[in-house]
Amino acid sequence: MSAAAAAPYRILMVCMGNICRSPTAEAVLRQKLQLAGLSGLVEVASAGTHASWHAGNAPDPRSMRHAGLRGYDLSQLRAKAVRPDDGAKYDLILAMDSDNLEVLKESIPSEYHQKLMGLCTFVVPSKPHSEVPDPYQGGPDGFELVLDLVEDACNGLVAHLAGLLKSTASKP
Repeated sequence: MSAAAAAPYRILMVCMGNICRSPTAEAVLRQKLQLAGLSGLVEVASAGTHASWHAGNAPDPRSMRHAGLRGYDLSQLRAKAVRPDDGAKYDLILAMDSDNLEVLKESIPSEYHQKLMGLCTFVVPSKPHSEVPDPYQGGPDGFELVLDLVEDACNGLVAHLAGLLKSTASKP
């Protein structure tokens, strides 16, 4: 089966409210996949473990502003909540921090737990952060740090996906 005929690899980015970190990660990854020529092979979405608070809302204006300054468009994204059936729907579910990863482990059936990881798993090992911190209560520096970490992690993730999809495409 060729890579073009295969179902797309599906990734879900997850934070708490789906208005800051996960929509940022969704937009960044989409752009990086496009630049790498992988956008047709990978679908990206985002959700929140507590997004019922913000369901249907656009991302936080501060996230949109900071992302926009780096060329990422979050304006079409809307908050939605993680659902138990997301475990079956997605190939990889990436939490922004350990708290949300724990909530995912409680809400996603255990047979899908191998799909759950932290986004920072893909950050260059020499970087000091193991989580993408929530910028919601802070100032502009927090949103910039989110973008720095998400960009770095998405670079590593795209490299991982390129290898994974190449090996999958070469299998008969």
